[in-house]
Amino acid sequence: MPRGALLAFDFGLKRIGVAVGDWETGLAHPLETIAQETNAARFERVRSLLEEWQPVALVVGLPMTLDGEEHEMSRRCRRFANQLHGRFGLPVALVDERLTSAAAESRLAEAGVYGNRRKAALDSLAAQEILQDYLAHYEHR
Repeated sequence: MPRGALLAFDFGLKRIGVAVGDWETGLAHPLETIAQETNAARFERVRSLLEEWQPVALVVGLPMTLDGEEHEMSRRCRRFANQLHGRFGLPVALVDERLTSAAAESRLAEAGVYGNRRKAALDSLAAQEILQDYLAHYEHR
């Protein structure tokens, strides 16, 4: 994989968390939560982020049951990953996202973040967890 930025997405039906990171530092950072209501507006925001960050690859969290089985949301995330690849031509990796939202919730609770502030930060922190896991466990290709 060429050196450069990576963008990760925690896909949800209402919101999409976004994080950025890179192979050089091995660190991921929460970026934002996309909350536009229409798919067209969501993909327009993704396009803007891709123009701004110029990533070399994308990472999408793949929700699984605790026993490793896929479910309806897994299929939706695969579809989202395929749409990203088709629209923007970048490689897209799918990463098991089990417990990333729980880890993000825990971090926010430890920081004393509750209510609307927690809701606003949760998805981008989950995307950060997904990307950090990818950077830590998947070989640089």
